[in-house]
Amino acid sequence: QVQLVESGGGLVQPGGSLGLSCTASGIIFGLYTMGWYRQTPGKQRELVATITSGGRTNYADSVKGRFTVSATNVRNTVYLQMNNLKPEDTAVYYCNLERGAIITWGQGTQVTVSS
Repeated sequence: QVQLVESGGGLVQPGGSLGLSCTASGIIFGLYTMGWYRQTPGKQRELVATITSGGRTNYADSVKGRFTVSATNVRNTVYLQMNNLKPEDTAVYYCNLERGAIITWGQGTQVTVSS
């Protein structure tokens, strides 16, 4: 079974940048969507950005123009570059892999935007 391991995250000041990466434990074959979701206490997990195996990207309106999602050619790592971070971006960020009905989540990594 594929496992997702996230890295990156941490504390950054408003206006700063941060990068997240997520690596799957093996090569992902077939059609898939990988991406990032985030969650704050008391709220539902929400989509941040995703990328399909065909390279199509999708972003939440709140991060468009600031965040960039990308994936490696070997199809096992997805990145999230976050620029111009705002305090409201503070959350636990989760990596996500969807292959048909199979959904896999990473363990989550904390991103805190604060001065």
